[in-house]
Amino acid sequence: MSTDTDIVAYVQESEFNSLLTDTEEKVIVVDFTATWCGPCRLIAPLMDQLAREYKGRAKVVKIDVDSNKPIFKKYGLRSIPAVLIFKDGVLEETIVGVSPYEQFSSAVEKLL
Repeated sequence: MSTDTDIVAYVQESEFNSLLTDTEEKVIVVDFTATWCGPCRLIAPLMDQLAREYKGRAKVVKIDVDSNKPIFKKYGLRSIPAVLIFKDGVLEETIVGVSPYEQFSSAVEKLL
């Protein structure tokens, strides 16, 4: 039996790159996070909810910024939590900081 914590899997940079080029996954939601980040813990349940609500239509993953600094810098991010939403491998939306669930879901919704 799986727990809620593994709804959204952590990916490394190599997996992330292949996700972006994967034609199966149209919309990818990437949560840049860190274990020491308090606000990141606040949006973790929202990412789980997003993953459940859009299962099969959008893929939600997490990236630990401490072990994936180059990718964090690549997108010009300076603070976390930062949620990047891609469609067909193209960055469409960046949401930085703690935001209400509706902001994440409506961002995903308009890309589907």
